[in-house]
Amino acid sequence: MSARRWTIPLAFLGLGGLGAMLLSERGQKLLRSMAERLGATPGQLAVWNHSAQEELDHIEQEVEELEHSLRARTAQ
Repeated sequence: MSARRWTIPLAFLGLGGLGAMLLSERGQKLLRSMAERLGATPGQLAVWNHSAQEELDHIEQEVEELEHSLRARTAQ
């Protein structure tokens, strides 16, 4: 059996389980708790966002340097 054959049924099973959890009382409590924690720490999210952006900028710079290096090699 191929994995492709089971992709859609497993996706529906996962979404169904997620929906059932979110509709349950326990799932709703979990969502409220997560929302409260996120609301209480906006500064930490801002710090993480800044760090992630710096890392993405660094990766972009490295990719551009690699591109220039490859162009120089193919031009020779």
